[in-house]
Amino acid sequence: MPESKPRRKLAAILAADVVGFSKMMGENEDRTLRNLKACRTLTDESVKTHHGRVFGSAGDSIIAEFGSPVDAIVAAVEFQKNLRDRNNEVDAEDQMQFRVGLNMGDVIIEGDNLYGEGVNVAARLESAAEPGGILVSGKFHDEVRRKLELGFESKGAQEMKNIEEPVHTFKVLLGQEAHADSPAPASPPSAVPSVPAANAPESTNEKPRLIVLPFSNLNNVEDNDFLVDGIVEDIITEFSRLKSIEIISRNTAFAFKGKEVDNAQIASEYGINYIATGSIRSSGNRIRISVELTDPVTGSSIWSERYDRTMDDVFEVQDEIVRKVMVALVGKLETASLERAKRKPTESLTSYEYLLRGRDFHHKFSKDGVLSALEMLDKSIEADPDNAQAYAWKACSIGQGLFNGYIEADFNETLAEGKNMIQKAIDLDENDFECNRLMHEINKAYEDFEQSEFYGKKAYDMNPNDPRIVSGYGELLVLTGRAEEGTELLIKAFELDPVGLGGSNADKRLGDVMLGAYVKGDHQQCLEYDRKIGKKQPIAWAAKIASLSALSQTQEKEAELSKFAAAYPEIILGEEIDKLHFQDSSVKQNMKDLVD
Repeated sequence: MPESKPRRKLAAILAADVVGFSKMMGENEDRTLRNLKACRTLTDESVKTHHGRVFGSAGDSIIAEFGSPVDAIVAAVEFQKNLRDRNNEVDAEDQMQFRVGLNMGDVIIEGDNLYGEGVNVAARLESAAEPGGILVSGKFHDEVRRKLELGFESKGAQEMKNIEEPVHTFKVLLGQEAHADSPAPASPPSAVPSVPAANAPESTNEKPRLIVLPFSNLNNVEDNDFLVDGIVEDIITEFSRLKSIEIISRNTAFAFKGKEVDNAQIASEYGINYIATGSIRSSGNRIRISVELTDPVTGSSIWSERYDRTMDDVFEVQDEIVRKVMVALVGKLETASLERAKRKPTESLTSYEYLLRGRDFHHKFSKDGVLSALEMLDKSIEADPDNAQAYAWKACSIGQGLFNGYIEADFNETLAEGKNMIQKAIDLDENDFECNRLMHEINKAYEDFEQSEFYGKKAYDMNPNDPRIVSGYGELLVLTGRAEEGTELLIKAFELDPVGLGGSNADKRLGDVMLGAYVKGDHQQCLEYDRKIGKKQPIAWAAKIASLSALSQTQEKEAELSKFAAAYPEIILGEEIDKLHFQDSSVKQNMKDLVD
């Protein structure tokens, strides 16, 4: 008789394993197995409670199936939180962290086991997940993203062994991102230990302190050491230019090269808040650099990333990696420090933390937000009169308040105060790329295009991989008659950070590309990027409608006008176009004529 065809079904697959299990077994088998049993009780109970079935288990690994992806992710989140709580209660040698991968895919049924790509992808996702974290596939993300109050961070498309197509991946925001939901620690972590070390004296103006430890050379080839050490030294040098943080010197950092490092001990001895580590592996003409930012107190990973490049020009690769790592690390340092500041009593904040709170309020774009931002920034300046960024952000907040009618004070006097803040910022630190970025934006808003060009180009030359700088400079070029070059930069900004600070930020960047494409006369490109955008801001609508009008697509234009009116019933497109700071006013008028 002919063999029956294998049965298939669609299933949500969960794959998990213990981080560093082999090392634990090598150190103490009995203790490791005892802790594994305790942890498996937590994981298996969550799987069972949420209607899952463990169908594969070998040593420290778990493979489970669920009929619903929602059940699968709820189970994973639940047991990761339970494991984290257990780790907080037991001694360090008894702690265990699991990595979890979740995928939705087609599987083959054979007895009690499941096989196929649906299972294989889940296993690959698990191995790529962070310790204590959860990584899901794009298919899985699409199924659950609107059904649960969970945050996700895109980790991009990843090549996976024996999987034909790259898999788009998303990190579930747990750990550091979920600390606000966790019980508050007995005493909030501060910028230095409560009992300062001898070489970390107590300060009234504490800043977050970072150490970049020497990266591991995974090739164990001495010829590669120049590259490995060179990248770390350049990262340290770049950080040393930032006045908002403190960076441990190269000599101190490299004293730990080749040694076993106890992160908690380093943190205590040197007053360290964050530790950056990494590794480099090369093969032929390829180089892979992995970087991780860790909280040494909790041992949790705040951020990690991997960069794959060719070695055609080793020094260009080195510069690119340093710049990209800097952008990512600074962003994560600021996010982590802001979360810390929000957990502290307002009166105990440092100048840096007041600055971060002020920026956070500034980005709410409301009257209360601006007034609170100004209050926080004044306190930041009071705590440290040499904090250049505090003056720059105060100028930015004053501009937002004036031009939106949020500040009830004499316009000219307040404007003069804002300009004084700008000058003070640049006098204090003319080489701070953030100050130059803000100077560029403020002068653009005041339509001082020459000054905006000067500071925008300076910021871009300093840091051509910061999407905010690239986007801002690109926008200026579009506004000043160089739309071709400007649109290329706007596209680059989106490609550097396609997810951004949530979907709305990515949509803003795509809207900027649409405007650039319209201004340079490439109306088809404008419509092409419209297909990629989520929620359009009014200016993106204006660019699309003007492009349709320019292409004589009258029916489509009228349909878009109706959609815009439904989406923004209180906004007049012509008034939104008037807010654009075009150097040539005729560009603005032509656009208004096309959307009428």
